[in-house]
Amino acid sequence: MTNQTSRTNLGGTFTFPGTSMTVHRMGYGAMQLAGPGVWGPPRDPDAAIAVLREAVAAGVNHIDTSDFYGPHVTNQIIRQALHPYPDDLVIVTKVGARRGEDKSWIHARARHEIIDAVHDNLRNLKLDALDVVNLRVGGMMSPEEGSIEEQLTALAELKRQGLIRHLGLSNVSPKQFAEGQRISEIVCLQNFYNVANRSDDAFIDDLAKQGVAYVPFFPLGGFTPLQASELDDVAATLHVTPMQVALAWLLHRSPNMLLIPGSSSIQHLRENLAAATLRLRKCWLSWIRSKTLQLRHSQPKPRSQNKPKASFPAHFTAFSLRSLRPKAFRPQSRDQKDCQLIKTVNQLRVLLARAAGARPSLRFRIALRRIGKIFFTIAIMVPHPGHGVI
Repeated sequence: MTNQTSRTNLGGTFTFPGTSMTVHRMGYGAMQLAGPGVWGPPRDPDAAIAVLREAVAAGVNHIDTSDFYGPHVTNQIIRQALHPYPDDLVIVTKVGARRGEDKSWIHARARHEIIDAVHDNLRNLKLDALDVVNLRVGGMMSPEEGSIEEQLTALAELKRQGLIRHLGLSNVSPKQFAEGQRISEIVCLQNFYNVANRSDDAFIDDLAKQGVAYVPFFPLGGFTPLQASELDDVAATLHVTPMQVALAWLLHRSPNMLLIPGSSSIQHLRENLAAATLRLRKCWLSWIRSKTLQLRHSQPKPRSQNKPKASFPAHFTAFSLRSLRPKAFRPQSRDQKDCQLIKTVNQLRVLLARAAGARPSLRFRIALRRIGKIFFTIAIMVPHPGHGVI
């Protein structure tokens, strides 16, 4: 076996309510296996197959997919890579949308469209029955109120026919979830949620009490990847990437949280899976959760000549703990010490920003970096071995 991630440490396990299906909490989302824009075949089909096989070899037994990815392409790659499927593999698919000839995403929620989509998934995955089918409703990123009775009833009938084993919902409100429970047992729910988009907090807690899985889609921000100085700071302390911190935070968020980050490369897959080994201390978890993260764009937007120049605080958020701390020193292991360091550095940023009041000069930035190095030289001690991981 060539994978570099332990099979025994993928965030623990979760059993879907009323079923015998137990999965590791760190799974895999297959959307990125298709070509650019989730359209057509991938540039390197062999690499896509290798990613899937690497994931399963590493212990992943929960794969999220849909036949409208590609369309049809992702499911066909899954079949080619993994069929006949491992006994413990749970494949979760979704219906309720289709792709237009112009690559657009179109609602497909009429009864016949729901039924046709289920049969498309069965055929392209080469299955006699689907483990879980999620009914996808709402808009692109958030729920839209309205009854889901017609669509979910069609799926419930297919479940009684033996073509579907279990049902889930995607992009729904608590009211729609309650309506769904009156029609059929719901074992999981997929909504847009990540460290920077936490509108479902109360919903997650309620689902946890019921033992229903919550599976956030776009856990790393989706088409606009998460970037925030708070993630940078914790990541620098643990010597990992900010995206790994974001995934680890979700695993710590609630025991019913199942993750399905996507990847089209083996290296990125391994980084995602390794996030399950991170130990985030309680004060870090509460500190991140207490923040309204200010996300940075990966590419700077062009500045209009009519707009004022960026203020110093906005510019300064690009500086992270990674650029300030000297490489020769690492934080000691005590929770209170580490967390206080991060908080102090951020307080230092705020004070200096207020003092500067404008975009800092190069000389000022160099001086600031020197201040940071002096601060950490005094405050940080070498940690014990294994610091930051379970």
